[in-house]
Amino acid sequence: MTTPGSDPTPAHPGTPSSHKPDHAPGHSPQTPAHPDSDGAGHAPGRPPHASDLPGSGGAGGVSGHSREGAEHTSASLSDPSPRSAPEETPRHPPGPTGTTPSNAAPTTALAERTPPGQSNDHGTGQATAPRPDRARLIRRTRRTLAFVAVLAAGAITLAALSSGTRHGLLDPRSADPYGSRAVAELLEDRGVTTRVVTTAREAADAAGPGTTLLVTDPDRLGAHQRALLRSAMDLSGGRTVLLAPGSHSLTDLAPGVRTESATGADTLAPACDLPAAASAGPATTGDDRRYTTGLPRTTACYPSEGRPTLLVLPAGTTGNGTGTGGDTVLLGSGTILLNENLAEEGNASLALQLLGSRPDLVWYMPSLADSDSADAGTDEDKSLVELIPDGWSWALLQLFVAAALAALWRARRLGPLVTEKLPVVIRASEATEGRARLYRKAGARDRASTVLRAAARERLASLVGVPAAQAHDPVTLVPAVSARLGDGGHDVTSTLFGPTPSDDAALVALADHLDALEREVRTS
Repeated sequence: MTTPGSDPTPAHPGTPSSHKPDHAPGHSPQTPAHPDSDGAGHAPGRPPHASDLPGSGGAGGVSGHSREGAEHTSASLSDPSPRSAPEETPRHPPGPTGTTPSNAAPTTALAERTPPGQSNDHGTGQATAPRPDRARLIRRTRRTLAFVAVLAAGAITLAALSSGTRHGLLDPRSADPYGSRAVAELLEDRGVTTRVVTTAREAADAAGPGTTLLVTDPDRLGAHQRALLRSAMDLSGGRTVLLAPGSHSLTDLAPGVRTESATGADTLAPACDLPAAASAGPATTGDDRRYTTGLPRTTACYPSEGRPTLLVLPAGTTGNGTGTGGDTVLLGSGTILLNENLAEEGNASLALQLLGSRPDLVWYMPSLADSDSADAGTDEDKSLVELIPDGWSWALLQLFVAAALAALWRARRLGPLVTEKLPVVIRASEATEGRARLYRKAGARDRASTVLRAAARERLASLVGVPAAQAHDPVTLVPAVSARLGDGGHDVTSTLFGPTPSDDAALVALADHLDALEREVRTS
């Protein structure tokens, strides 16, 4: 059941509509347009017809449709003219006829401007808020992730390059250039078994008459660890080999021996009667430490500038003096044990004879975990600066130098101003207006009046014959200008050297007085 003036029958796209509105004059149905229609009764994707524009008598006209306009709209809906493929859009059920006339034209124009993939609100004639550009956000996120990945890869690469070559230094299980697996395998071929320990307690327990105890880094040991090793050296009766011990460890492990840093050549001749050194010949023992001692019955080999790099202290020379301990070998460098240097000179022969004199070899590699509560609170505690490796000081120095060079490179160079060509030529009048607006915005009447008076004085000075150097001297300029004016009624002193104007009107008046004064001087 319908009421008079209503139109319940929807217009079907593609068929002519014979229905003609029979509304009362001035009555306009308020049924909203379908969101997928163009608001003027067109099929989706169809360009607007001239009759759809406001005031043309069509569906987009003013309230109160004419019969001719409705017939023209129906004919345009049934227009069988072909459409190109790009203009075709998905068809949706058409909305009811009788759309609001005031929304027809804006909705049609908005539908033409809407890009594919975006929607607008045809029912209200206003575009919805644009959605965030997800593609741009995704690209930005990808770039950020790629940058982070590159940084992480660079950090991992640098860490691998800086630590890879020295991984497992003097480790008999490592085949790296700085490892010692080669000498361990050669000893195994000779029937010598190698056992790796990482704590002083294990090293002391493993020491015995038939063992050789090798300490790779004696200076890393604390007081408690050195005491354990000293006790084992005195009671075991075996051999103890200390690699490059410094003054920090010699006090407990080899008292009476002093050390100095290496200077001179690395490859040295034996120059002693020790059978192991004599059969080995020259070896690379001189790249770390040299030793001096006054202990009796000490064998000194491979001297460099008179200081040996290999000392053999016989049993009973150090320790408790009972003579039950084994001999102690001080080797100034661990280079002869490295895989990359083992085949050079007599390194292999010397290493095998020093470490293979007993059937068992205890390879003690001190670690950071090798600590004991007995060391707590002792005077061996190191400061933070002492715990920093030596190489970091050079790295910090390099960073400082690099930062200084970067600062010098990027620092501002102070010097005379350089005239550059402007990218855009601005007319003098526009520059003057812009500068005046800046003065007005800042309320700089004092600066503006000073500029106006200074320019006027310079021009007047050239007109009346006053030197440019005296153009701003009232004693010289005012009489010369007054002489050219006669009895013109101008207050030259107040005009050219007066106080600052109190407001904008006074500033404008000052500009007028200056123009009038200059004009009168020119015409006089």
